[in-house]
Amino acid sequence: MIMKYLSRITDIELERKLQAAGALLVRGAKACGKTESARQFSKSILEVDTDPQVPLLLETAPGRLLLGDAPRLLDEWQEQPKLWDMVRREVDKRAMPAQFILTGSANPDEKTKKHSGAGRFTTLDMRTMSWQELGFSTGKISMKALLEGDSIDVHDEATELEFIVEKLVVGGFPGLIKKSASQAMDINRAYIELLAEVDMSRVSDIKRDPIKVRSLLRSLARNTATTIETTSIEADIFDIERVTVSRPTIIDYLDTLERLMIVENQPAWNTHLRSSAMLRKSPKRHFTDVSLAVAALGATEKSLLADLNFTGFLFESLVIHELRVYAQANDASVFHYRDSTNLEVDAIVQKYTGEYAAFEIKLGIGQLDAAANNLKKFASVIDTSKTRAPQSLNIITGTGISFTRNDGINVISLASLGI
Repeated sequence: MIMKYLSRITDIELERKLQAAGALLVRGAKACGKTESARQFSKSILEVDTDPQVPLLLETAPGRLLLGDAPRLLDEWQEQPKLWDMVRREVDKRAMPAQFILTGSANPDEKTKKHSGAGRFTTLDMRTMSWQELGFSTGKISMKALLEGDSIDVHDEATELEFIVEKLVVGGFPGLIKKSASQAMDINRAYIELLAEVDMSRVSDIKRDPIKVRSLLRSLARNTATTIETTSIEADIFDIERVTVSRPTIIDYLDTLERLMIVENQPAWNTHLRSSAMLRKSPKRHFTDVSLAVAALGATEKSLLADLNFTGFLFESLVIHELRVYAQANDASVFHYRDSTNLEVDAIVQKYTGEYAAFEIKLGIGQLDAAANNLKKFASVIDTSKTRAPQSLNIITGTGISFTRNDGINVISLASLGI
């Protein structure tokens, strides 16, 4: 049975960027839905990784690979990096927009990047599916409204903790939509195994030790949504895994995971402060989909319900994923804030035009007052003579409902949030 295509939030951006230049590069982790989205806008397709004629034609008649109705989709183009320059030259030759879509589950290496696609390519980052796309969120509270400082008036039904935990396990990969939690666990664990045994070594054709890769993935999973440094990862792997992985190896493996778009770090926010506090610069570490952290650890619904402290970190990582999807649709990016006084804010969503909103993330409703006080303290240290004040202060919860507190801070159920 062929599943009907589910519209993605990025479809509007894909269509716009496709018309802006001769070629569009769609980036995202394997199985996040890049190819299916690109198929909706393409008129011919070359499956670079599976078509046996591709290597032969590259040697004998490379121009034939680009022949076909435009936009022509080159799926998994990075398997044949020579295609990058071929497309670049063909775009210059045709001098028309919307000629090619390139999809790939690994970013180009530096050798490929040396021939820049500037002026010929636009880029689109895709992630796994958000709660709004999956139908778990009503989207009644829009990121657009929060970035404009609009008030909210929503009281959606509260979400059960068990439902949230199930979705942490299943994740947002499109292929898992009809799967049970146990089926999704098997598939996600296989994803991790193939990543360790095949994908990590296939990038740049460098052999990487699967045992060390698995140990690193488990360490990253244990420390998801934190600013753990490389030295601490090294110690964590040795202390818990009893595996020795040198810092240079960890750095190489982390870089490779970023190229494969398996991890997506959350950078620190930079701003002007009233106080003498110094801003911390370390990024927070996240998997591209929180289900991969669950799979790396072999966790289950039962084990997550038994350890709600750790589940809270996983929930934060899930929310950061959601914020990234909704922020991108509003021309914004997601950061975190931490200063030398250890004042932290889980997420800052900032538009390229400068407007921003601040978010604390709590799995339950038991810490709303502490989160609100944290946000008010954050707002008080911003030097508004040099940086504008936040458009809104918000607390995202898992099990609560959405409303505005008397102090003006929004409490937002993840099941209400959208673009």
